Parts: sequence; structure tokens; C-alpha cells
Amino acid sequence: MPTRPFEFLNREGQRLSGSLEVPEGLRRGWALFAHCFTCGKKNLAAVRIGRTLASAGIGVLRFDFTGLGDSGGSFPDSSFSMNVQDLQSAAGAMQAAGMPADLLIGHSLGGAAMLAAAGGIASARAVVTIAAPFDVAHLLHLLDPDGLARLEAQGQSLVKVVGRPLSVGKAFVDDLRGHDQGARIAALRRPLLLLHAPFDQTVDIDNATRIFVAARHPKSFVSLDQADHLLSSRSDAEHVANLIAAWASPYLPEPRDGPAEADAVAGKNARAQKD
Repeated sequence: MPTRPFEFLNREGQRLSGSLEVPEGLRRGWALFAHCFTCGKKNLAAVRIGRTLASAGIGVLRFDFTGLGDSGGSFPDSSFSMNVQDLQSAAGAMQAAGMPADLLIGHSLGGAAMLAAAGGIASARAVVTIAAPFDVAHLLHLLDPDGLARLEAQGQSLVKVVGRPLSVGKAFVDDLRGHDQGARIAALRRPLLLLHAPFDQTVDIDNATRIFVAARHPKSFVSLDQADHLLSSRSDAEHVANLIAAWASPYLPEPRDGPAEADAVAGKNARAQKD
């Protein structure tokens, strides 16, 4: 499947970098993908899921959140709320380019961000989360206690997240504590698919149960058996993509020809962002 650059501006006017997986042949709709915490658009799971969905006729935009990868902005100055705004900006750019985000997909904290963003994305027909936490403050349990204490005292510090050092600002941590995901999920009013592995060591499966209980019907849950949190196995990522494609089919527009149109849109976007 062809991959095209797709850039857009966030609410602060900073340029965010995305990659658009363009379907060949019949097109069934477009999806917006939110990557896991600090992972970026080049994360293997994001790439594999996006390309497998494109092979099934669902185009996918994956992009770097503010301050990550090839996107502008500063990660220490970012927050979960900013991630939510970035997703809504991405959906707006897709709408303006003639590729409305019919399907919203989020992995890990990206899944929580997508649940929070969905209410502001009018084009969304259905939502999918993969290994998502119910409470975004869950991320605080993954920060090393010493680094978190330094951050609280200094306002910004290097903090280890699952063994990986990151520069994090206090505003990011404070923001994590200020979200009522339960209320957002109850108000979602869109079909919801939850995908979660029962032995996930990073975000335990109780989170999927809490999301499922809070959500209204139609809602579905599929266990991912032995998959790890990051879907590091190619077969697991492709299995997830195939599950999403099958589940989302009733909610997507009628299939259309037009890969050339999609290529033209992506090319126009890339040229416009260079000007």
C-alpha cells in the first residue's frame, strides 16, 4: 500500500507530521490512529495496523503528537489534553482534505486520548481502543517514584517510564489527574470496540472491564490472548487490524473506487505544507 506524507497544524500553529496509508482499489473509509505514549507514528504496531487496514480498503492517518518524532513543539510542555487537541486537529485536517475520519483507533494512552477526543470529532462513526487505560492517571503508576518526586519539587525532570528516561513537566502530571474518563465514555454514543490482552503487564485487563461497563451499547470486547501491550509481534498487530476491519464494516460508508483521488489529496497536502 502506498504511504504518503500528511502534515497539518495543531491549535498552537505548530506543524505536526503524519503518514497516510492510502488504500489501493476499493476504499471503505478513513481511520485516524493514535499511537501509544511517546511511541510516535513509526511505532511498529502503528505501521503494521495502518498498512493492514489499508490493504482491507481503510485508509489510515498516523502522526506524531506534539513534541514527538518529526512534529513541532516541545514534549516536556505537552500534556494529555494537548494530545486530545492534536487528534481533533488531525481529524479537522482530514475533513478539510476530503478524507473524513470515519473510524477512530487508539493504542494504550492513545486509546484514552481517542475516547476523550471522540466527542469533538463529528465525522466519527465508530471508536476502537487497544490496551487502553480507563483512568489516564494510570500512567503515573508507570513513572519511577524518585523521578516523580523530583518532578513535583522542580517542575520538570527526567523520569523513567517503564525503564525509559523522559523529560516530563509538572503540568503534564497535573493534567493527568484532571480527567473524568468515565463521564466521557458514558457520553460517547458511538459503537465501541475494546481490544485487550488478558495478561497485559502494563495496563491490566481490569481497565477494559471498566471501560466496557461505563460505555453504552453497541459495544464489543475481544480478548487478544497472548499479545503483549505494545503488540510487538507482527502476527498480533495484523490480527488486531483484521479484527478492526471486520467489526467496523457495518459502520463505514459504502465502498468507493478512487485511490487516485486519495493520492491527489495527499500530494496536495504535502505541497501545501511546504509552501
